[in-house]
Amino acid sequence: MEKTPTPTHCPYCALQCGMNITPLPQGGVEVTERADFPVNRGALCGKGRTAAEVLSPAVRLTTPLVREGGRLVEADWPEALDRIAGRLAAIRERHGPDSLGVFGGGGLTNEKAYALGKFARVVLGTSQIDYNGRFCMSSAAAAGTKAFGLDRGLPFPLEDVPRTGCVILVGSNLAETMPPSLRFFTELRENGGTLIVVDPRRTRTAEQADLHLAPRPGTDLALALGLLHLVVAEGRTDEAYIRERTTGWEEARAAAMAHWPEYVERITGVPVPRLREAVRMFCEPEAAMVLTARGPEQQSKGTDTVGAWINLCLATGRAGRPLSGYGCLTGQGNGQGGREHGQKADQLPGYRKLDDPAARRHVAGVWGVDPDSLPGPGRSAYELLDALGTDVRALLLMGSNPVVSAPRAAHVEERLRSLDFLAVADVVLSETAELADVVLPVTQWAEETGTTTSLEGRVLLRRRAVAPPPGVHSDLYVLHELAGRLGVEKGFPTDPEEVFGELRRASAGGPADYSGITYRRLAEENGVFWPCPEEPAGATVVAGGDGTQVALSEGPAASDTSTSVRHPGTPRLFLDRFATPDGRARFVAVTHRATAEEPDAEYPLLLTTGRVVSQYQSGAQTRRVAELNAAAPGPFVELHPRLAARLGAAEGDPLAVVSRRGRAVAPARITDTIRPDTVFMPFHWPGEGRANTLTNPALDPTSRMPEFKSCAVRVELVEAVPRS
Repeated sequence: MEKTPTPTHCPYCALQCGMNITPLPQGGVEVTERADFPVNRGALCGKGRTAAEVLSPAVRLTTPLVREGGRLVEADWPEALDRIAGRLAAIRERHGPDSLGVFGGGGLTNEKAYALGKFARVVLGTSQIDYNGRFCMSSAAAAGTKAFGLDRGLPFPLEDVPRTGCVILVGSNLAETMPPSLRFFTELRENGGTLIVVDPRRTRTAEQADLHLAPRPGTDLALALGLLHLVVAEGRTDEAYIRERTTGWEEARAAAMAHWPEYVERITGVPVPRLREAVRMFCEPEAAMVLTARGPEQQSKGTDTVGAWINLCLATGRAGRPLSGYGCLTGQGNGQGGREHGQKADQLPGYRKLDDPAARRHVAGVWGVDPDSLPGPGRSAYELLDALGTDVRALLLMGSNPVVSAPRAAHVEERLRSLDFLAVADVVLSETAELADVVLPVTQWAEETGTTTSLEGRVLLRRRAVAPPPGVHSDLYVLHELAGRLGVEKGFPTDPEEVFGELRRASAGGPADYSGITYRRLAEENGVFWPCPEEPAGATVVAGGDGTQVALSEGPAASDTSTSVRHPGTPRLFLDRFATPDGRARFVAVTHRATAEEPDAEYPLLLTTGRVVSQYQSGAQTRRVAELNAAAPGPFVELHPRLAARLGAAEGDPLAVVSRRGRAVAPARITDTIRPDTVFMPFHWPGEGRANTLTNPALDPTSRMPEFKSCAVRVELVEAVPRS
């Protein structure tokens, strides 16, 4: 009997490409294209095409593991759950609730992220919760909130990109990190628009650009300020827009004017004529966009850097207008939704602030607890990891692999080893799970139903297509069982739609309002953009031509099957006003400053890190797929031919990259697509080639983002071991 394909979404990046999953008669599943989803229109990258391979019991966890005599051995679920609950309770009794930490992931569904945040605060009573999305786009989130009053990765759908006049793409190699999105930029150029790419490397994405600017790592802030200086000097500001829709321009302009072109050239290495060309290309069309990714964001000044690019948009009237604006390309699959609903140290569901008394009252009312019982804000991700084994004695970790992905990773690994107790719930036995006292095997994307929120702010429904292997349970089951063992019998259902219903109530009235979104709507409409409030009974919602203008008029109530009375969602933000109290966008005066760690005589080079097309994040899943490993089998050190000549290195020679935090060894990859003063390493691998052994945990003062993208290093040729 032929099986019916189940429409769902890819488990990897924030594009959340549509795909179909079909169980095969001989076992296993088939992934096929799904042309009806507008983001990828059927296109899938290699990771998406091979995603089903990680469903195989041969490569994933299928039974709980507990540590006995220094080894992880198989156990049953009651034993594993009893051990976790018992150890958490004992440690809390002895050291207090904040001795318990919770660390989540940007790949968890909205339901799981919501339940995890609630579990930390209601069951454990701890403030010590954060997630690896802090390492993704937290600087962009902080800057967007400052400027616009609201953070949503893209304030417009990707389908707007081909229709604008110019895009400045800052610090993104989307041809490798999210390949199906490249066609939007190809179509942009086919339509007569232009693409400017800012990246220290001439990546596959930069090869597609009309103009490539290659600044020294860590100088994106100076570059943005230099462009704004030229905009002012050349009379290209939109004075009417600035006057009518913004505040703070005088201070921001004064700060930018201190960054004259020749000064910026000395800092960045980008020649003045190329700065002028970038300004011309950006300002001449009627509409334009700036999109940032991890390059400018993963810096100790990432919030200010993104703020400077936002200032460029505001000064030229390129925000809150059709086909224009600032946006951030979220990285992780649910990096957007993951921080909106409570697993971030300072936030409650609906993107509410944890220190806001009204927010606490609302969410506590949904949860049925006293607002005063909710703990306050806790440590950010790296600060939480750094406190392990000292203030934080036990950790519950879901969906993250910080042994590979965290900055100063050797130190983080040491802190994890120093814990009194570590419990990990994951799909595979990651490098972090290998250190745990208890490991729980949990379901993954095709084995469970749940929602994610894409980089566009589009809430999507992932549908269960296959049954998990026997002995594998969902994260919601884990939290339900642990809550019961820790004395909270109600409030942690295992049905994801029930959890989503509670999430809707908790988010109602918040900045990220999901209250008008239902599973039924998501299935019928191919996703819904937030904010999407639930309309009052008897209201009729009338959407404008692009779905952004909403009028309410009195009318008969309607069932969930009628689209005439639903809020249509908000694909395009800020067209009428920004989400600030006065409706105006805020310029923020910023000025260039050096990276936290500049090169010197001992460490004369800069290291920058990133991804390759055939691996994803820490590689915990993609490194288990044969096709992907064949394409990208291990780490490497990318360096310029001039640097290679100075070292006496040839292609493939082992190189040691050394920073103040450690040493990594990987083969040389020699190319003229990188600056001579810079080396690049991908961060997907553990062991001696682990790039994050080297990276600097210096934190942005606002976003608490570590400085992954720039640190001082030296490179040494490793002597080959003589063969016997």
